[in-house]
Amino acid sequence: MAFNWQTFRTRALTAIVFVAVMLTGLLWNHWSFLVLFSIIHFGCWWEYLKLTEKIQQTIFHPYTKLGFMVMGYGLLLWFCGPAYRISGYGLKENFSLSVSAAGFALLLMGIFQKHPVKLKAFGAAALGLLYISLSWGLMMELRQIGMAFKGDFLFIDHGKVIPCTIIFSIWINDTMAYIVGSIIGKTPLSAISPKKTWEGTVGGIILAVIISVVYSGFKAEGITIVFITLIAAIAGTFGDLLESKLKRMAGVKDSGSLMPGHGGFLDRFDSLLLAIPFVWLYIIVLFLP
Repeated sequence: MAFNWQTFRTRALTAIVFVAVMLTGLLWNHWSFLVLFSIIHFGCWWEYLKLTEKIQQTIFHPYTKLGFMVMGYGLLLWFCGPAYRISGYGLKENFSLSVSAAGFALLLMGIFQKHPVKLKAFGAAALGLLYISLSWGLMMELRQIGMAFKGDFLFIDHGKVIPCTIIFSIWINDTMAYIVGSIIGKTPLSAISPKKTWEGTVGGIILAVIISVVYSGFKAEGITIVFITLIAAIAGTFGDLLESKLKRMAGVKDSGSLMPGHGGFLDRFDSLLLAIPFVWLYIIVLFLP
């Protein structure tokens, strides 16, 4: 296949913009983090509902779609703890329930419109509350670990460490899996995603862990980063397969067109959506106690 300079330039430029936006949201402060993942939350929901409509062969009323998204956002806000307060008002305490209630009201309005409601399609759409909103909510909780305040003044902020470790681990794993798979990949991993191979998948996970070990300086305290990398790489692979399954069922190549040449929100964040709950389980339930 001849090299297409226009395609390469488009993909490269969009990738640069994507990385710049992600790094700004991740590294600036915890409020930019919230803004970034609020945008990602609604983008993922929009594409998930479009996929669900295609899979279930139905059309949701706009109120129904908005209701699900707003309810989900209320769930995300519920995980915004003491770090997310403005003049004494907390997003969790003062906004989460009211936002969820507004979403529920919109959902009811959509149900009672003329559009027929298919119970199976409605149930599939509701799973987005777990698949999307819960995952991003847990990400918000992970962002707050390592933050300390004196009054309203933030004087310690190590909250970037865990989210960035998850994201960078997945990026490294995907890159290494692609390289290894391109060189020695022969055995298909799954019929869902024929281009993925066992060699590439295992090689990507191993190399991602090795890089995390080197990054942590072979120190005992770096074991947490290594475990996060291992969990994120394995769970992220299944997250990618899950989204590939949804796209195959819907009969589409990409979930959306957020980035020309790179796909949509779900295409970019499918691995994270499944990796986050497992990392949260390790950190909150197994590690912190």
